[in-house]
Amino acid sequence: MAAIKQLFLSQFVVTEDKIINGGVLVADGRIEKILSRDEAVKLSIEYGDKLKVIDGGDLAMIPGVVDSHVHVNEPGRTAWEGFRTATNAAAAGGITTIVDMPLNSIPPTTTLENLKVKASSAKGNVFVDVGFWGGVIVGNQGSLQDLVKAGVVGFKCFLCPSGVDEFPNVGVEDLKLAFQALEGTGSVLAFHAELEDDDTPCEAKKPAQDPEDYNTYLESRPPKMELNAITLIKKFVMTSDVRVHIVHVSSASVIPLLVEARQARLSKGNEAWRGGVTAETCHHYLSLSAEEIPKGHSEYKCAPPIREKDNKEMLWRHLLKDELDMVVSDHSPCTPELKCKNNLEAWGGISSVQFGLSLFWTQAHARGLDLRAISKYLCSGPAHLCGLEKRKGALKPGFDADIVFFDPNEVFVVTSDIIRHKNKLTPYIGKKLRGAVKKTFLRGELIFTDGDTTGEPKGKLLLRDL
Repeated sequence: MAAIKQLFLSQFVVTEDKIINGGVLVADGRIEKILSRDEAVKLSIEYGDKLKVIDGGDLAMIPGVVDSHVHVNEPGRTAWEGFRTATNAAAAGGITTIVDMPLNSIPPTTTLENLKVKASSAKGNVFVDVGFWGGVIVGNQGSLQDLVKAGVVGFKCFLCPSGVDEFPNVGVEDLKLAFQALEGTGSVLAFHAELEDDDTPCEAKKPAQDPEDYNTYLESRPPKMELNAITLIKKFVMTSDVRVHIVHVSSASVIPLLVEARQARLSKGNEAWRGGVTAETCHHYLSLSAEEIPKGHSEYKCAPPIREKDNKEMLWRHLLKDELDMVVSDHSPCTPELKCKNNLEAWGGISSVQFGLSLFWTQAHARGLDLRAISKYLCSGPAHLCGLEKRKGALKPGFDADIVFFDPNEVFVVTSDIIRHKNKLTPYIGKKLRGAVKKTFLRGELIFTDGDTTGEPKGKLLLRDL
């Protein structure tokens, strides 16, 4: 008789609040029950051959990671990345859900028709589940509610130039229109939070220094740009109930302002998760520091920039005080020629979607954290941001059986031959990381094992019927 249920076993089952020796019972791709070891043994005897047992032994069992900040770039810039390669790399990295950013695809996800074009490109080509961000640009406020109805997780905008012409940054008047359009929808407006003091672009303020020296680029995007942006956003928070989210916080100096804004919302009785004021940081900000970046290596370039070691340690302190809500990749690849030695001219983006889990665990383990930190900051936090908190981001009854067997003790070196995203240039080549993904399951189906994805893509698009 064919098995009608699955029982996943591990000596280290990582739930939201504890780590147990036990199992997870799965039926029809969803978690039915979390079991102690004794309960699991009794159940396996009771069910007999009606139960398929998948025993991870001493591998940790963690929820599938949710990466809510990934640039897939398809359609339009498929030489940079694409749905098949990005989700293949995600599955290898223990990620079972990614959320695609509205740029750098052509067209950008700024209208319902553009979303349909992107969804058509993704259909049948995703190894993991994929959600979508919409975009706010100048003049598209009339499209936002249609995108909400279609199921985008929220909207992203830029307060400074985005780097691509088809996704222009917005100003104060555009923001007023966007907040008006989103009021009452329950959606979230996410910000690339850098803002110049005036209308002079960053490029006109470049220091007259060696452009191959990383500090030259770092000085062109000071923390003041992030402070300017958060100060502006905070004004909108005080007059609106629209959820706001700050992507890729780089400067620790802005976090007290975000804490103030959140407390102001909560004091008024705002019932949204975290008062509707949330923020993320990224693996590169928690793993790398400006002092270690070699000359002429623009694979380290991103915006906002990687800052000094002291700032990195402050970000960790804020994260562990729950003043930041999640950690994501901001996977933003490009072709090799765009990563020239000139840090001022090179494309700003870091490729890392495959290695985010290991990057985080390398740093978290060194700081004495246990595996629950993965569940909290890489799974639950992003799921809540994207409205997936009732089906993704935890090992919990009723949730999708997105399960990863993870060896927290294995150490490996990142080499180009193991990289599964399209372009292999990344600042992590040659770096030693702790924690290796052994198996990834999506709704109970094996999608990655023995160093490779299995079969055809099984992911779903997290959209309503278009």
